[in-house]
Amino acid sequence: MKNIVYFDLETQKTAEEVGGWGKICDLRMSVGVIYSTATDDYKIFAEAQVDQLIKELMRADLVIGYNHVRFDYEVLHAYTPMDLRQVPSLDLFLDLQAATNRKLSLDDVGAATLGFHKTSKGLQAVEWFKQGKLVEIAEYCCYDVKLTRLLHEYGATHKHVYYTDFTGRKVKIPVNWSLPPS
Repeated sequence: MKNIVYFDLETQKTAEEVGGWGKICDLRMSVGVIYSTATDDYKIFAEAQVDQLIKELMRADLVIGYNHVRFDYEVLHAYTPMDLRQVPSLDLFLDLQAATNRKLSLDDVGAATLGFHKTSKGLQAVEWFKQGKLVEIAEYCCYDVKLTRLLHEYGATHKHVYYTDFTGRKVKIPVNWSLPPS
């Protein structure tokens, strides 16, 4: 059985705090979460466990995330000399951007496709970090991983997902995603 790993992380700082989006690796990870199809469970990693998280990602047959190639991997590059962009990955954000020429948020696509909204915003997770609320960050990040997994599974099964355009119209986006083997 292949090990498909769904992945997300939250950061300690905002882009504004580190001098802009050109310094993503300076944002530092607060919490990272994976869901593995091989073990059928979630794992939560604090910054002190980032090496274990990176090992899990590198061992995966495929890593699936939402904007993880350009963002989450760049955050992790502060912790490893490995180029995580070499890990086999399906970035749902990049795939949907290529199909629509739009930058659609996980919340936009999840709400239109599944009827589920994210539980919070990434900037809230940075505030929680500053307040020492790691449990709240872990719960939020786990939910984002679950939303990503459900969105991927829906798209793989139905060969499309949706977003709502600025007029309120639901728009179908064809996708060519596959489900992990059982």
